[in-house]
Amino acid sequence: MIEFQHVSKSYGTGSHILEDISFRVTAGEFVFIAGPSGAGKSTLLKLIAGLEPCSKGSIHVNGQRLDQITARARPYLRRAVGVILQDTHLLYDRSALDNVMLPLAVAGHPTGIARSRARAALQKVGLSGKEEANPISLSGGEQQRLAIARAIVNRPALLIADEPTANLDRETARKVMSVFRDFNQVGVTTLVATHDEDLMAQYAQRVFVVEPGRFRDFPVSKT
Repeated sequence: MIEFQHVSKSYGTGSHILEDISFRVTAGEFVFIAGPSGAGKSTLLKLIAGLEPCSKGSIHVNGQRLDQITARARPYLRRAVGVILQDTHLLYDRSALDNVMLPLAVAGHPTGIARSRARAALQKVGLSGKEEANPISLSGGEQQRLAIARAIVNRPALLIADEPTANLDRETARKVMSVFRDFNQVGVTTLVATHDEDLMAQYAQRVFVVEPGRFRDFPVSKT
């Protein structure tokens, strides 16, 4: 599903924010990414999602080498990946429902099916009744959940989330993680960057720790 081979990433002429990282994630794994702020967790997720190119090495996702993928094939790869970033990139000129329907519309699904699936996704993240709300009228936590609904509506093979529970209260955070777990249990490969050790202890099967100049990969023991 995901393979990094001696991957490094730098911006401009500065030092590498990630250096010589190699790992493999097989389909259906649930991986948490931990580490201090600024160590490169978000960069790592963006590399996996194909939102940033690596500076050295090679990255394979879903059978495609990202630096060699054709322009025609890239949209199909993106449809198989659900991405939740800290900047939600919601569209404020559309309703909450329209925001969630957008990935399905781009993929060519009929409007009726797209609307039904978008409503179901909103329900999963606890936003039933907010379908017609403008995203700008929602709280920060609600906007984050709206972004999660948009990421899962396309039923991706790979789900990537960068601090998805950072703006949520404890109970809502657990509900959101339950949504990720439900998707993972039906085979969706899931990677979540977080500082929340309680969530990692409860849900993680494997943890990547990203620190300045260091990368560690270890399984989580469930006792």
